Amino acid sequence: MTRYDTIGRSYTSTRRADPRIERQIHAALGGARSVVNVGAGTGSYEPTDRFVAAVEPSPVMLAHRVAGSAPAVQGVAGALPFPDSAFDAALASLTIHHWPDWRSGLAEIRRVARRVVIFTWDPRMERDFWMVDEYLPELAGTTATDGPPLAELAGALGGARIESVPVAADCVDGFFAAYWARPEAYLDPVVRAGISCFTLVDDARVIGQMAALADDLASGAWDARHGALRGSAEYDFGYRLVISD
Repeated sequence: MTRYDTIGRSYTSTRRADPRIERQIHAALGGARSVVNVGAGTGSYEPTDRFVAAVEPSPVMLAHRVAGSAPAVQGVAGALPFPDSAFDAALASLTIHHWPDWRSGLAEIRRVARRVVIFTWDPRMERDFWMVDEYLPELAGTTATDGPPLAELAGALGGARIESVPVAADCVDGFFAAYWARPEAYLDPVVRAGISCFTLVDDARVIGQMAALADDLASGAWDARHGALRGSAEYDFGYRLVISD
């Protein structure tokens, strides 16, 4: 929560729902008429055509929820303040890697909702992203950035189907790999301030590695290695929907 009390101050500048990901998430919610959004942040990906209740631990993030968004309470995944089977579905979007005990959080979600939709990523694919592989390799295998292995997550849910979530080259939700084809964006401290992964690395290290990225962009070295990405419409960096009924 402390991390999001820090990055939450500028979160709405760069983090908003990407319409393509939003459509996929809403389709996964199916016909659910009531949804609890756990680790809700500022409310990205919450549907507006059905009842939603949001749960978020950070008061800073809660304060940045826009007027008219779903009602929200301060709370944590491991102790949801709702009765059994209170909701048709639960949504957890890019949050499970922050939970101190993801298994107890899932148990709580299963207690209050019949369908579960989790937007996460496959930790086995971390090094496929050039930012991790070439500039911040210390992020690979970091507990605070890894979601649980997908097989373990599905098992804890009693079974689940898994959908790939491709990231478009012009993705408007500025999560970690969103700028895979726009590397210049990572040089902007406002962009980095909305990405929790960067807070896990010493500031001096991040600044030094972003200077290295800037040098590689100026010299053409980055484009020599990855320039083909700039012509791609979308890419699979391991983001996934895990859906369980």
